[in-house]
Amino acid sequence: MRNILLIDDHAVVRKGLKAILEEEFDDIRVDEAETGHEGLNLLNRSRPDAVVLDINLPDMNGLEVLKRIRPDWPELPVLILSVYGEDQYGVRMMRSGASGYLAKSSAPEHLVAALKKVVNGQKYISPELAERLAYNVYKSPEDLSVEGLSDREYQIFRLLATGKTVTEISNELNLSVKTVSTHRTHILQKLDMHTNADMVSYAQVRGLID
Repeated sequence: MRNILLIDDHAVVRKGLKAILEEEFDDIRVDEAETGHEGLNLLNRSRPDAVVLDINLPDMNGLEVLKRIRPDWPELPVLILSVYGEDQYGVRMMRSGASGYLAKSSAPEHLVAALKKVVNGQKYISPELAERLAYNVYKSPEDLSVEGLSDREYQIFRLLATGKTVTEISNELNLSVKTVSTHRTHILQKLDMHTNADMVSYAQVRGLID
């Protein structure tokens, strides 16, 4: 029997995914978690064959969940299913150990195809993600990009680009104001920017924020 663990904070999404999986796979059990911590606790009890993980969770970012999974479960297939397109998080998640990345807007048959691949130990790379990966291989070193930011810097960059203040971000991420300010300075330097408005404009043009 295949056992799939769904980690997503939206009950409607989990219900839909579960229905698709139970229809496509004859012998399957689907466990559900609505937070990152709940999902991590379920891992040892349910011992899943694969995890379907959302990025936006109420208690922690999906990237953080993935990084906590990998030390103890290095071979566990983890498929990222997110509202964000491949150009926003796809490359970063694959570099962090994801087995595949799929936008929630994808057709159900793509989800099934992705799960079949990752459960069998393969990587699932959509055409959109393949294009993004190719771009990162062939771009010039001088091409300034958010791909050069650390995971924490990228997280803070996206929050700043949505208009949040340093204080708001420090509260949300449980970091000191000084730490967030330091990250902000490094982000501006790496992207050759000067103000938060520059970050907002950059993120909007590239579709990195809604």
